[in-house]
Amino acid sequence: MKIEQIYTGCLAQGAYYIESNGEAVVIDPLREVLPYIQKAERNNATIKYVLETHFHADFVSGHLDLSKKTGAPIIYGPNAKPEFEAHIAKDGEEFKVGNVTLKVLHTPGHTMESTCYLLKDENGKDVALFSGDTLFIGDVGRPDLAQKLVTDLTQDKLAGYLFDSLRNKIMPLDNDIIVYPAHGAGSACGKNMSKETTDTLGHQKQTNYALRADMTKEEFIKEVTTGLVAPPAYFPLNVMMNIQGYDSIDKVLERGQHALSPEAFEAAANETSALVLDTRDPQTFAKGFVPNAVNIGIDGSFAPWVGTMIPDIKQEILLVTDEGREEEVITRLARVGYDYTIGYLKGGFDAWKNAGKEVDHITSINADELAAIMDKEKVNVLDVRKKSEYQSEHILDAENAPLDFINESMAQIDKDKTYYVHCAGGYRSMIFNSILRARGFDKLVDVKGGFKEIKETGKFNITDYVCPTTLL
Repeated sequence: MKIEQIYTGCLAQGAYYIESNGEAVVIDPLREVLPYIQKAERNNATIKYVLETHFHADFVSGHLDLSKKTGAPIIYGPNAKPEFEAHIAKDGEEFKVGNVTLKVLHTPGHTMESTCYLLKDENGKDVALFSGDTLFIGDVGRPDLAQKLVTDLTQDKLAGYLFDSLRNKIMPLDNDIIVYPAHGAGSACGKNMSKETTDTLGHQKQTNYALRADMTKEEFIKEVTTGLVAPPAYFPLNVMMNIQGYDSIDKVLERGQHALSPEAFEAAANETSALVLDTRDPQTFAKGFVPNAVNIGIDGSFAPWVGTMIPDIKQEILLVTDEGREEEVITRLARVGYDYTIGYLKGGFDAWKNAGKEVDHITSINADELAAIMDKEKVNVLDVRKKSEYQSEHILDAENAPLDFINESMAQIDKDKTYYVHCAGGYRSMIFNSILRARGFDKLVDVKGGFKEIKETGKFNITDYVCPTTLL
């Protein structure tokens, strides 16, 4: 028996490949399915089933493409109502894969169709739990994500179902079972997940706040729902794509991989409503970019921030990337449902600059330079980290303008004033600055290195540290 966790850091998402005696299953696959198929082919194995733990909100699953390319049926748990052919399993139903068995445990709460898969070895011993978004390491799934799309239940009612699922289906299992969740730290599907991506169930019973044996249902509901903020706007849109279906990733790649000369790129930007998305490193972007381009760096939490910042999932997109990374960017956009890339700048930004096209830039300074300015005059500092990060500790008198809620944050900014903008490390502040630059705010100065470097200088008045109760 082989169990492989295929973890994608950008999405903090875990897909799983399980193989036994020439047969395999894939649980919660990503949009690009070729790696799973190639893995099975290398091992002379046949993918027998595609298992889905629930209708995902934070990414578009690869279930449809993987099923079409392999012939493996798609399996959901009870209550699922997809608009395509799938097997809706009964609670307790078992699926044989080689010499092992996967048992369906219906665990509603995160969503009403949420299901875990309990893996039994060839001797019938329970060895692993693929817990989806029901149980994370250190946390449990939020009961408020896109529930209005598929149920009229309140988040408190769903939290009550989650309490019962954990107590009746999961906590009675053996302590030595390995828990394999669908997400880890950084995902917005839970509010305070561990950086660890697996653990024993026994250790989780000891350390996970939501699994306390003496916890009442009322206490559970209160603790699970405390600290939640509105989910990213793309979450319900991804849910609908996972329910209704979507274009093949092959078609998405074909549509997006159009190399455009600077002249053709400029014409496309002027003649369509396409967004110019620049995925280069933030500081490289700051030194020069196509006017009105938005920077979301590919080497960060790219897909979730695209989903948070671009409200229309059908938005046409023109790309500026590092040369050779165009397909990667198109694929990672598609992971969160942005399927309408219509071309990219051939030769990258250098081609644009060499063609004599107009270039914009954003002023960027380091923490020491900011400290020197603050010694001489009173300045406006914008902290664009999440509210929970700001409340934990921040520069005294800095304003919190979370990137997550940029439209609300923009309302507190005076176009005539200069602001020094920072996040935790410099990634999010450049997203913030580039978006506002495209909206006509030209007095924003980026603080590279973010709060990390600000704190390390020892030159700033920082509020006392308060341990956050949520990471949302």
